[in-house]
Parts: sequence; structure tokens; C-alpha cells
Amino acid sequence: MTRIAIVDNEKLKDMQEKLHIQSICPVNRTGKECIKVEDGKLTIDEHLCTGCGICPKAAPNAIKIINLPEEVKTNPIHRYGENKFVLYSIPTPTFDKVTGILGVNGIGKSTAIKILANVLKPNFGDWTRYETDYDELIEFFKGTEAQGFFEKIKKEEIKVAYKPQQVDLIPKTIKGKVIDLLRKIDEKNELKKIANELQLNEILNNDITEISGGELQRVAIAATVLKNANLYIFDEPTSYLDIKQRINISKFIKSLINEDNAVFVVEHDLIILDYIADFVNLMYGKEDAYGIVSGVKPVRNGINVYLSGYIKEENVRFRDSTIKFAEKPPIKKKHIKEVITSWNDVEKKLGNFALKAHKGAVHRNEIIGILGENGTGKTTFVKILAGTLKQDRGEITHKVKVSYKPQYLEVPDALVVDVLKAAFNKYEAQIIHPLNISPLSLNKLNELSGGELQKVAIAHCLQQDADLYLLDEPSAYLDSEQRLILSKIIRDFVEQKNASALIVDHDLLFVDYISDKLIVFEGKPAISGEVTGPFEMEEGMNKFLKELGITLRRDPETNRPRVNKLDSRLDREQKESGKYYYT
Repeated sequence: MTRIAIVDNEKLKDMQEKLHIQSICPVNRTGKECIKVEDGKLTIDEHLCTGCGICPKAAPNAIKIINLPEEVKTNPIHRYGENKFVLYSIPTPTFDKVTGILGVNGIGKSTAIKILANVLKPNFGDWTRYETDYDELIEFFKGTEAQGFFEKIKKEEIKVAYKPQQVDLIPKTIKGKVIDLLRKIDEKNELKKIANELQLNEILNNDITEISGGELQRVAIAATVLKNANLYIFDEPTSYLDIKQRINISKFIKSLINEDNAVFVVEHDLIILDYIADFVNLMYGKEDAYGIVSGVKPVRNGINVYLSGYIKEENVRFRDSTIKFAEKPPIKKKHIKEVITSWNDVEKKLGNFALKAHKGAVHRNEIIGILGENGTGKTTFVKILAGTLKQDRGEITHKVKVSYKPQYLEVPDALVVDVLKAAFNKYEAQIIHPLNISPLSLNKLNELSGGELQKVAIAHCLQQDADLYLLDEPSAYLDSEQRLILSKIIRDFVEQKNASALIVDHDLLFVDYISDKLIVFEGKPAISGEVTGPFEMEEGMNKFLKELGITLRRDPETNRPRVNKLDSRLDREQKESGKYYYT
């Protein structure tokens, strides 16, 4: 049986611990060197390893020994180093189509598309190599679709434009005004047209260091499509964007498609992925250990297979349980519950921006989703309810304790286990275990990735003794599976505590999955915001989706919400009847 060993030496900081692990290895005791400690680094020889499981038990957060499934019969395409992540296959594009890539964080999605974009040279498992030429790639993939792809890349018949995942790093490496930076890479002479389509005109004269995350995302997308290319690759193009912007970006990316062009999209928002893609490749394996790409599937079928956790054609089960959506019609509460907070004629001015919230209330044991464009005051309103910001006029009535998770997370120099003492002591089963926080316990917050920091911030909010939990963008940086797990954690926790929650988020599926009611923000971004609601789900969603110009239906197999194709029969029928939201 083939097995791989993954070792994170960053989590093995104590030399005595490394030497102890070396000493307890049964293979080492026979005189062979399965586990070595050299230059302060512990390594495991995968050929000598018997998979006994002793070393992972000794350091469960740092060592993984994985017996690979039978479908891994090929040599690796890329490995990051000794005892590090391995990628075993890559997707190939379909021209005249948008192909999505779906999988959990740490499964190799970005690695795969970096290889396709020629940003990363694959080493075929030999991390001591420095370069790989196209002839080697063509030979490695002989007899597959990838062979033809790399042959066309070599002949320059395929030119690739690539938008990386971490757009927040752009200002650290590039300086200057947005318009000057885009002019330099405008190979199509279409800057005016693209800036207009992506709503960039107001920030073109701004310095790249002074624009928001959502603006950076749209600038990065513009930079990608201004290049002369026929394969466009977008790694998480909707992060930092609100729902309206996500729909607009989806339409824009779909418009790039013709018989000469292909698009790859990595996306965690399942409604947007379903809307934007024609086909999908699933990626499965073991997070931070190895990744495999499935065969291509029509997008509806692919997402449903992903939710089921089982790929029938390849006989692969990659998740123990199926993710299910309840077939819930919009629920109207018949009995009146206790009001735990309310507001009346609240107003707040911040510079040129004005927020108004007329009248509303939160009842006990309610989860209320908050939807609206960026810049319409959602975070301002939540801060007023949390008591971290004072309104200019109007009344907030509080009868309860409030716990608040802000949108942007501070990163102090503290250990996770110290920040989450109460959660580890009282809520291990409800919070720590399902969010998989234990492996992070001895890490400092400033060592965590965006997704890891988000999970810690959510746990920190929920561990507080409160009646009202306010969570601002909890799904940011989380993959699609983590978002659905999170919604169940929050729902179960709020119910158990007999508390309530307000959830601000831009993932429409996440908000639909978790909410009992909706608050909808209207207004003009950066100028005015108006709080409307809370509404029952049907009324609130109809109001919000009408503004977006989209309609939702339920998938008959999984009950998940899907966006109807624009101007399709169902789209027209639902709009004519005023039912933008499924019932």
C-alpha cells in the first residue's frame, strides 16, 4: 500500500519532543532510520514507514501518516518538499465553457491552477528539481487531455491570464495609481470598456494602497481580462464582494466565453459557482496532505455529488456524511416571543454617510440574516447594537448581554488556547471539535491563516455568556463545506443557549441556510443606508432578490437554492408572479 507522511515542523518546536518521537519508532528500534532528526528538523522516510500510527499519536497536530486510496496509481504531479503536500492530478479546460473547481481549503486547488497558469513548475514529486520543461510535462501526461493542453501551451496556441487568490497582497508588491497600473497591462486597448463594466471609474485615480478589498478584487479581475489570452483563470474572484457585485462579476466572467476562450474559476460560494460555471471538477483527498482532481461533471450534478460526499463513477467516498438542506417553506412564527433588543428611529452620520433604522426588534431564539450592498451601513448598525458605536439619535432597547464578532479581526500575539479558554473548557463538543480548532491550540493568532483566524474569532464570540450574538461576515475565508458546518454549529448553539443571533454575510446560500428572518439594507453605497425589516424569509428574500434581478428555485435532488438562468421560462414565470424566492 502507498502511504505518505506529512510533518509540520513548525508545530514541533521542542527538540526533546522530536527526539522522543524518533526514539519510539518501531522501525528505528530495528536499526533503520525511518525517523530522522537533523538540523533541528524531523523527517519520516515514507518507504520505511509501516503505518503503525505511533508517531501521529505522539504528535497529532504535527504528524499525519496517510494510507492513500487505491485510485492513486499515478506518480505525483507536484510535491512541496519532504513530508509536505502532494498533488496527484490536475484539471484541464473546456473551451467555450466556464469550469469550476470545488473543494475544501488545503486540498490543492490553487496549486493545480498555478501549474495550469505556468506560475508553478511541477516537480513530479522530486522537490530537489528546480525547473521542468514542457517536453517533460507532455511526456508525463501522454495519452490524456492534459498532453494536448501542454502541447498547445508550448506552441503558444494557448495563452493564460491568471488572477491569484490573495488580492490583498497586491499593494505590497505594486505601487502607483490604479489607472497607470492598468494602462501598463492593457494589451487589448479596452481599459475604458472594462473599467466601466467593473465599476472602477470612481477609483481609477486612487493609489492602489488606498482602495478597499472589494475594489482590489475588481482591479485584479480587470488586470486579468485586459491581457491577450484565451484561458482565463480566476482564483476566488468574489471574496470581499457583496452579493450584487458577485452577480455582476459572474455575468462579466460568463461574457468572456466563446469558442476560442476557456475559463477556470475556484469559488466557495455555491450559489455563485452554480450560476457562473457550466462544468465542475471536484478536488478531494486530505487537507494539507494530498489532493486529487475528479473527472469533469455538469455543474448541477457536480455540486450535488460534492454535497453527497461520494463520487459514484470513481467509487470514492471523501466525506463521512451527506450535507442536506431541509425543505423548509418560509416559516411564520405564530406565538410571540420575548423581545430581547429593539430599535426605533435610529440615525447615525459618519462623514458623508447617513444611516437610518426606523423600527425593528429581535426576539429570543431567532437567527436573523442581514443582506445588503457594501457601504450601506450593515457593520455600522451591528456596532450600534453591540454598543461599540453610539447612535446620534433614536432609541436602542437592550435587555440582554451581547457578544460581537467584528468583520476585521485583530491579530494579537497570543496563543489560541489562551484566547479560547472558555470554549475549550465548556464547549469542546459544540464549538472546538466541529470547527477543528484543537490542532491550532498552541499556535499564536498571528501565525494563523485567514480561515483559521476566522474560526477562532467565531469561537471567541460564541464562548461569551450572551443572549445576542452578532457575527459580521463569519463565512469569509471559509470553504463551502466549512460554511455549511458553521451554520449548523451556530443554529444548534443558539438553540441550546436559548439565545438569538444576527448574521451579516454575502453568501446567499449560507444566509438562506441559517436564517429564520431577514433584515435588508437599502440605499446608495457610501452615501446612505436604510434598515428595513426584520421580515419573514419569503418577504425579505423577495424584496432583496427583486433588487438583484434574480430568482431562486430549489434543486429537486438536494433542496439547495439555485439561481434560475436569466430570462429562462422559470425566471420569467417567477418574476411575473412576484415570487423571486422559492416557496
